[in-house]
Amino acid sequence: MAFDDVQITKPTADTYKALEADLCNTSGKTPLHERFRALFTLKALADNESVDIVGRAFADESALLKHELAYVLGQMKNPHAHEVLKKVLGTMDEDPMVRHEAAEALGAIGSLDSLPILEEYLKDECEVVSQTCELAIEKIKYDHRKEKEVLAESSYSSIDPAPPTAVEENTEQLRAIYLNQKLPLFERYRAMFALRNQCTTESVLALADGFDDPSALFRHEIAYVFGQMQHPAAVPSLVKVLSKLDEANMVRHEAAEALGSIATPECYPILEKFRDDDERVVRESCIVALDMYAYENSGDLQYADGLSK
Repeated sequence: MAFDDVQITKPTADTYKALEADLCNTSGKTPLHERFRALFTLKALADNESVDIVGRAFADESALLKHELAYVLGQMKNPHAHEVLKKVLGTMDEDPMVRHEAAEALGAIGSLDSLPILEEYLKDECEVVSQTCELAIEKIKYDHRKEKEVLAESSYSSIDPAPPTAVEENTEQLRAIYLNQKLPLFERYRAMFALRNQCTTESVLALADGFDDPSALFRHEIAYVFGQMQHPAAVPSLVKVLSKLDEANMVRHEAAEALGSIATPECYPILEKFRDDDERVVRESCIVALDMYAYENSGDLQYADGLSK
């Protein structure tokens, strides 16, 4: 998301209670987009109390919210989240989108202690989970290498499933690696994030070519990257993905949120169109994306506004 990097002063005990009430919808009346704003406020705090509050919200029924909870726990990079993430990954009747995000979050935190459970689910019957475990294992091993690569400075603050390619390559060379299905997924992801960092029309078009990949996980990551880039050239391909009713829900959901982040005028009507989609995760994503759209066009300085109420 475009609002990842915010600085927040530690709140009072009463404020923590208010944030938990909003995130967990204690009243039963808190709109989904306000719950997301409370979540990203907790993400910016990233302390153990915030981790515990986010962990308790996994009792919710919304796969979209639970997926976002896992994402946030990974971005917090707080090892205190290990146990709840391992529990979510090991819950076999949980939505695969949520289990995938829990595995990715363990990779983002980057502890060697997470390798056994990731290896346990490396052969999971759900491909998006098994592929995510593959990436998370490689990410943790990469993070613990003795010889560190020198990476170009990135304007994106997120902890990604793979670092960008270290060797300088032009867009066409990166595109060739990115689209080569014979290469390890981790290597292809590295090319993906290197293309993201270029953030040009040419790199956007190269990334869009990946939407034909057979992996739903790969396709969903493209949409996520487009949301980070906020490049208008990505809008046509994202509209196509969101409009494709036989596309995997996790891909359509990510396309909706990316359109909310890009927030150009042509994004609004397509999000309005699909806010009543038959699939809950898609319609909820459109509701959240419309709030993101409003934020991006409002001039407000901070999306994570849970401390300003």
